[in-house]
Amino acid sequence: MTDNEHETGRPGRRSPARVIGTPLSDTPFSGTPFSEAVASGIPDAGDVDHGVPAVPGVVPQDERKARRAERIAALCFTLAFATLVAFLVAYVHFQVGGLSATGASHVALGGTLTLALLALAAGIVIWVRQIMPKYELVQQRHPMASPEDVRAEVAATFVRGTGESGIVKRRLLRRTLLLAAAPLGLAPLVLLRDLDSSGVPAAQLHRRLGHTVWGEKTKDGRPLRLVVEGTGQPIRAADFNSPGGILSVVPQGYEHDLNVLAKATVILVKFRPEELKAGTKPNWTHDGIVAYSKICTHVGCPAALYEQTTHHILCPCHQSTFDAADGARVVFGPAARPLPQLPISVDEQGYLIALGDFPAPVGPSYWERGDAEARARENGGHS
Repeated sequence: MTDNEHETGRPGRRSPARVIGTPLSDTPFSGTPFSEAVASGIPDAGDVDHGVPAVPGVVPQDERKARRAERIAALCFTLAFATLVAFLVAYVHFQVGGLSATGASHVALGGTLTLALLALAAGIVIWVRQIMPKYELVQQRHPMASPEDVRAEVAATFVRGTGESGIVKRRLLRRTLLLAAAPLGLAPLVLLRDLDSSGVPAAQLHRRLGHTVWGEKTKDGRPLRLVVEGTGQPIRAADFNSPGGILSVVPQGYEHDLNVLAKATVILVKFRPEELKAGTKPNWTHDGIVAYSKICTHVGCPAALYEQTTHHILCPCHQSTFDAADGARVVFGPAARPLPQLPISVDEQGYLIALGDFPAPVGPSYWERGDAEARARENGGHS
């Protein structure tokens, strides 16, 4: 026997088919069907809306407005259904492969899912706010204070505890405890001061962040050479001659200074001259060799993965991708700026050297970065 075939107790009569999710009777709060209640003249039966009785404090919505809101909510649910179907279609249609396909897939999946959730939420809000009745609830306020006997017991417990601890009687313990706790107030100042152990005055700290050692000279006044990271071997331009090759290099004399290498590590990429695009400064290259900062401009991870066919430098942390042939501009991922290019050349012996510092601060953003970039633009691209 199903719900639709439920016996009413009357011979030859069955209850009408009910909607899924509704009670068995037209009026769930009484045993009399709604149609019979109206016909028999039960008070207020005609005012009942789909089985919802008149209850004090419950104000039903205006039926015309409720029906209009019902259509809007239904439209929202239909839109949610359509966009979820579009989400499934986009998942099947957009195959992730190259960067353009991946980007299109992200836009399609994210856009359709966002619209579906927004439409579903809007429909539910309209249903609750404009279709369901309004409730006026009154809650009696009771005194919040504890009874006198409870308060007296707590006070007695506190006094007994202080007496047992001896904090009042034993002055030596009390005073030495306060003496031991006093330095705790100064501990945060010491910890905050220790965040910067460089010894650089605060007024000059932005210059430390905005510059690397590539702008310095050796003891005999020569530009710094580029040496292979790990071995310290200087690099001849004639030896780095295979297009598509990549090297991680550091400044000569600072191979083991981790504080310096955190900002000054560089990647070299070898190109054919015709492969370089307008974003790359040609006078800062040598024979198709280009040097970029290895520090990702997103959060400072080492961007050292290289794809020869597309000339893309990839940061493995958050997949920021830079076009090495076009000034290391961002082509994908969360990074907001290109990798700074290091001006390079060769000395009289043919070794690669740095002509100066990066034109802009390396790595992720900090408070004064915009000022440093503005000064670099004023100086013709040099920081």
